Amino acid sequence: MGVGMTSRSRFALLALLLTWTLGCGDSGSSPKQGASEGVKRIVFLTNGDDPFWDALLQGLLEGEKKFGLAKAGLKVERDVNNATAEGQITRLQRYASSGDIAAVAISVIQADNPAIVEEMRKLQSMGIPVITVDGDVNRKEFRDARSFYIGTDNVVGGRTLGTATKALLEARGIKDGGYVQFAGFTDNDNARSRMDGFNEAIGDAYAEKDRMPDQMDRNKAQDNVRTALDNHKDIKALIGIWAYNAPAIAEVVDERGVHDKVVVATFDAQAAAIDKMEQGLIDVLVVQNPFDMGVQTVRLLRAMIAKDNTTIAEMFPNKDQPDGDVYTTGLRLVVPDNKSPIDEERFKKLFDENVVEYMTLVKFKEWLKEYDLTSS
Repeated sequence: MGVGMTSRSRFALLALLLTWTLGCGDSGSSPKQGASEGVKRIVFLTNGDDPFWDALLQGLLEGEKKFGLAKAGLKVERDVNNATAEGQITRLQRYASSGDIAAVAISVIQADNPAIVEEMRKLQSMGIPVITVDGDVNRKEFRDARSFYIGTDNVVGGRTLGTATKALLEARGIKDGGYVQFAGFTDNDNARSRMDGFNEAIGDAYAEKDRMPDQMDRNKAQDNVRTALDNHKDIKALIGIWAYNAPAIAEVVDERGVHDKVVVATFDAQAAAIDKMEQGLIDVLVVQNPFDMGVQTVRLLRAMIAKDNTTIAEMFPNKDQPDGDVYTTGLRLVVPDNKSPIDEERFKKLFDENVVEYMTLVKFKEWLKEYDLTSS
């Protein structure tokens, strides 16, 4: 999941051009009702604004072409939330009254927010398919609010980052110490799952000192890192859980001159995070695949609208089993170069290659270029 800089990347400009040519709105506010007469909309509602969602938008547009939405009288739109629960609630209410919404995908900003859940249920009661992508509801309490989830297995993602961090600490001869985890909201499903998975994998020798939320405030994200360094003198690792946390941590580490004293391990790959890794300020990235999340979102919602049970069964062959309503997209472990303590040989000993793909930063940038992306 990504939430970060408010400035638009070049993908936002591409989205604007595509709005004119394909009728795909992406205004950063709720899409306009009845933009094209007779055309129904599949809407993707983000949790906030970040280059992560630009990569996902590219996937949505690819899915729109691949799965023939125009021929079916459908189009896809991304709706950029304002990084608040209230923003998602208002937008969901607006969809319910629009009359031209065919389906909704949402990255839920707060997994336990009953008001968001209630609006999702209302849409479903109207016959509008609702799925979650990247950020799920609390599955124990509110699973019925959506039909399916598409995205990273965030517990596995957290374990991956925890295992990598432990290996990097041990490579520096650090056998114990504390760490702090940073995220927009600590009650968000993907943040909580990642942090719990991280704790599980890093082991008892290293102590979690704090989980620090910043409410998606970029200045607070940096201030949290400063506060953590001031308050916990035994910190050995700084862990960024959401996309913008990576450059925020790296900037403070550079400002304080402490990179030789702490491991910096983060999720996602903003262009700014890639730059910071090139500068030697980030040691490892666990990277999701928002592009594929976008493609699979369109694939699933198109099938749900058409009642295409064959495609749904292909995506969810065990949908009646526990967690059979979850479709996972891939993970990559990105390290600066072949001189990282986690080289390819070490990676193979630590990770299941069927679950996590190994990439040096050079190879990862080549992958981004292949799909005309600058972040993931």
